[in-house]
Amino acid sequence: MFQPPNVSTGTSMRVLHIIGSIDPAAGGPTEVIRMIIQFRPPGHEAEVATLDHSGAPFLGAFPFRIHALGTEGASWYSPQLIPWLRNNLDRFDGVIVHGLWEFTSLAVLMVVAGRKPFFVFPHGMLDPYFKRRYPLKHLKKWFYWVLVQYWVLRTASRVMFTTELERDLATQSFWLWRWNPMVVSLGADPPGLQGDELIPALYQRFPELAATDERRRYLLFLSRIHPKKGCDLLLQAFARAAPAHAELHLILAGPDPTGMQPQLKRIAEQSGVADRVHFPGMLQGEAKWAAFALCEAFVLPSHQENFGIAVAEALACARPVLISDQINIHPEIAADGCGLVEPDTLEGTLRLLQRWLALPLAERLAMGQRCKDTFARRYDIRSNSAIILRTFESLQAQSSKPRSPEANREAN
Repeated sequence: MFQPPNVSTGTSMRVLHIIGSIDPAAGGPTEVIRMIIQFRPPGHEAEVATLDHSGAPFLGAFPFRIHALGTEGASWYSPQLIPWLRNNLDRFDGVIVHGLWEFTSLAVLMVVAGRKPFFVFPHGMLDPYFKRRYPLKHLKKWFYWVLVQYWVLRTASRVMFTTELERDLATQSFWLWRWNPMVVSLGADPPGLQGDELIPALYQRFPELAATDERRRYLLFLSRIHPKKGCDLLLQAFARAAPAHAELHLILAGPDPTGMQPQLKRIAEQSGVADRVHFPGMLQGEAKWAAFALCEAFVLPSHQENFGIAVAEALACARPVLISDQINIHPEIAADGCGLVEPDTLEGTLRLLQRWLALPLAERLAMGQRCKDTFARRYDIRSNSAIILRTFESLQAQSSKPRSPEANREAN
């Protein structure tokens, strides 16, 4: 893993984050931005530019300055972004672009490239899973790749990958590629309160979770309700495992951007487990941490995940993770013994549940302790976000050094 020099220029730096949408329901990139900004080293400031409309209700939930440059009814294009960047770029020492395939990439290529150092966070969007799963969309992406996206990645100061596996897989999506990679893990921001203290408030919001039987056990899925996440596999596997474990319940928590929840409810009803499957919707803040405290294990049989913020959050709460081998931190999870890993198939997901349910209590508790150790060593966002921003400091320090006579002669 790349480790930038532990330097500090002593100067105040201001970093601009650019993203298509900062809507929390859109997934992990929003949480990444929030954590990077919240745990920035002293002397750094940050702002965010998005294509969200200024009237979006979620904008007020963030404790940092957001420039919402979108127009109502348009999500991909904004006529305001390029002029705004031209007028404001000089206020910033560096730029971080989150995501690919958006108008934001074109704007960065036109305004930022060559003027300021900038990083690109693909957030898993270069994973070859999408090439296999959506071949027609991949053909369309080739046009944007050749005209814009390839050049953005090629001219970026760093292309940020969250795991070595994500970095390596990214080279398989397009045969035409060139970039300067850097691997920096993400992480999580655990709450100040103990999770057990938050559970009563969760019960008040969702009384169906309040157990009348003290033996009730919960497994937790917390992510977008989306086919990519393997929700249907998890529900079918749960239906098979549930008859032998009458006390076992499943929480499927998260936003439902594709309208998949009715299908999942039908599966639960047809399988006879509807009274043991709970859909509390998207959980944020204390409700989210209470759900982690309530469960005995976190389950995510996703078909593709460049990192998995929720996996790190579970580890922070000492909850073992049952994940597929398509989540890019699965080698570390398996090596550290803080979870179980199986293929992203129905059979693999069923094995995840069966292996977990067969473990003695002592081994489950020991695995939970290893989760805390892994989180502290690998996924504490306080240290990982500092690495990202110190890299900007390093680039700034290098650019401010006078060139040697030899370098000047080579340039001439």
